Amino acid sequence: MKTEFDNLRLNDAHQYESDSNGDKQIVKVYCNDHLIAKKVTVKKSVRYFGVKNYREFLTEN
Repeated sequence: MKTEFDNLRLNDAHQYESDSNGDKQIVKVYCNDHLIAKKVTVKKSVRYFGVKNYREFLTEN
């Protein structure tokens, strides 16, 4: 999911925001003001979350 998350985050049609608080970092990816993916990093643990149909957003321009 890392590569797919980076593709979503770097897509010009999407917006993203990042927030850090101590050891925790959250990166959220939005498309048309809808949250489509999220990455949560706590210390060395990384978890990726995506909406059920997130792959449809991979090819959207």
